[in-house]
Amino acid sequence: MKRVLATLALSLSSTACLVGPNYNRPAVATPPAYRGIDAPDTTSGGTADATPPLGAQKWNAVFTDPVLQSLIEEALRNNFDVRIAADRVLEQQAQVGITRAAQFPTITGGGSLDAVGLPGSLLKNLSNNNNKSSSSSNFQTGGLTASAAFNLDFWGLYRRQTEAARAELRATDWARQITFSTLVENVATAYYQLRTLDAELDITKQTLSARQQSLDLTRKLDEGGAGTLADVRQAEQLAFTAEAQIPDLERQVAQQENNLSILLGRSPGPVARGQAIADVPHPAAVPVGLPSDLLQRRPDIRRAEELLIQANADIGAARAQYFPQLPLSATGGSASDRLLSILASGNFYYYATATLSQTIFDGGKIRGNYRLALAQHKELLDTYQQTIASALRDVSNALSAYKKTREYREKQERETGAATDAVRLARMRFAAGATSFLEVLTNDANLYSSQLTLMAAQEQEAIALVQLYNALGGGW
Repeated sequence: MKRVLATLALSLSSTACLVGPNYNRPAVATPPAYRGIDAPDTTSGGTADATPPLGAQKWNAVFTDPVLQSLIEEALRNNFDVRIAADRVLEQQAQVGITRAAQFPTITGGGSLDAVGLPGSLLKNLSNNNNKSSSSSNFQTGGLTASAAFNLDFWGLYRRQTEAARAELRATDWARQITFSTLVENVATAYYQLRTLDAELDITKQTLSARQQSLDLTRKLDEGGAGTLADVRQAEQLAFTAEAQIPDLERQVAQQENNLSILLGRSPGPVARGQAIADVPHPAAVPVGLPSDLLQRRPDIRRAEELLIQANADIGAARAQYFPQLPLSATGGSASDRLLSILASGNFYYYATATLSQTIFDGGKIRGNYRLALAQHKELLDTYQQTIASALRDVSNALSAYKKTREYREKQERETGAATDAVRLARMRFAAGATSFLEVLTNDANLYSSQLTLMAAQEQEAIALVQLYNALGGGW
């Protein structure tokens, strides 16, 4: 019987099949080039010395500020979202082991020992009544047992479930990579926003100092009879306006430091500074690669595909429920009333069964599970295609933003230069008595506004590069 069952199990296992569809990547039509560039980018292929696409470069090659690099490294080590994402990967690794265990037999073993001690008087009475003598008052029995159970995976039910669990593990790991790239983007963005606030605070302090000098000049002219009290009041208004901006900017700086500290995984506190926002390098030409590269480089697309693989495997697992199940079980052991003879050949026993079962009626549960698996697969297929379309949109938007913010920043630099020269000339004319202080007031206000606008333009250009890097799948 043992040889028959072993031969049957081996033959069925060797001829086992997998029901349900095998996964094939869906055909996706990607454009030859991103919208936002004048011609298809060829920097990512062909020659060995070609510049790698921006998304394929490591983040420390894109963000060259040493302080920003150290902040990103600290965030990747200590950020709570990164830790949680890593914990989820470990959880799913354990889940794969649990699911895969169904493919193997379950074997249990045990032993028993029974001992009875009787009073001598009872033994004597028993001996007299039975006309027998008893030489011992102790009785001992024992045994060893082992059992095995195995559900033969002839239709691939458990293998498909394991395939789905492994796909979910890979999807969880890609979610962790999404956390990495998002964290790099958030840290860089928060850092550039902080440096912009620093620059605005410095400009405001410099503006206040210049306006204080103008106020001192108008007071001296008024005291000497060459000026008016109206000029003094206008100069005071300019000075007080700049002075009022400083506490609000200091508040924003402190709050931005606190926000950045949370990303770094530390308590709120001061943050180190590096390059000024005006010194952040911006490459004129950015290699972006081909749109088809996003299918491999973007972690959100890879995650969406792994979830699609999981749904495809779930279809096979649901399909396998339609077919008969073949569980095998066996129990064996040895028993004796003498412990020393438990392992004697005459005391062994075994019992084995093989059962073929087929569901006849379940109220439509199996059919419902199969239809559910098909519907979920269709949903995740649409989600996969939507993720690709969203990724192409993100890159096109980021390309347009980087190009246009660069043009805007260049024009704003020219405007700020003209406003600076206008203030210089107005102050010279006022000091010489050739114009009223109203001209100085107007040009000074225009310059301050233009300087703040330039800082915002520089911030937008820096953040646009960060967003383009993330849209191209960089950062993980």
